[in-house]
Amino acid sequence: MPENRMYQVSTLQALALGYTRAVVSAEELLLKGDTGLGTFEGVDGEMIVMEGRCFRADQDGQVDVVAPTTGVPFAAVARLYGDQQFSMDGMPNIESVRSELTRKIEERFGLNSMHVVRIDGEFEKVDARSESPYRSHHVTLKEILSETQRAFLFQNIRGSLVGVYFPDYMDGINMPGWHLHFLSEDRTKGGHVFDVSVRTAVARVDKISNMELDLPKEAAFDTYALKQNLQEEIKSVE
Repeated sequence: MPENRMYQVSTLQALALGYTRAVVSAEELLLKGDTGLGTFEGVDGEMIVMEGRCFRADQDGQVDVVAPTTGVPFAAVARLYGDQQFSMDGMPNIESVRSELTRKIEERFGLNSMHVVRIDGEFEKVDARSESPYRSHHVTLKEILSETQRAFLFQNIRGSLVGVYFPDYMDGINMPGWHLHFLSEDRTKGGHVFDVSVRTAVARVDKISNMELDLPKEAAFDTYALKQNLQEEIKSVE
């Protein structure tokens, strides 16, 4: 497998504190990776990057391909080669999915590395969310989502879970553990995944040991106190 690296835009800590301005464009993001997730300027929906295309799930879970100039305040992408592949059948909930993914990367001594994953299959249900844009700064992500978030349920649907894994010691840079978004097979539905029930699926995972972190360059970024302990707030948002 060629050398791979995780490319991340800004940090989860900054997003959680309300830094939602564009750092790069969707076009620039796709130069760095073909698989991953994130959000858009003003927290305008959930991002799913798959097969080198950048999709947005809106507040109703409807999906479109974004314009190349669309602003990105936070994202994590890499190239998916599928170095590790395995079936994931009969997974009743998201906890079982995360546990099985963790077990598989632990077999390869990967718990302290980053990973990118795509899981293609048939799902009994996908409990998801997305949100509409909120044009403000220094308003926390938790506050934004309390105003704009909508939840929806997809049932008996084919599609893909796309996600990233970050180890515990990278808390604040990104969410420790597995973070998953959904995109339907027909590319019309998707969102951030709260829960999922897998009927039958195949996972492809790549271990990543290198990272490129692209921080905001404008002075406003330095007005955010990024040392705060936001673990509980981030978990509540997740």
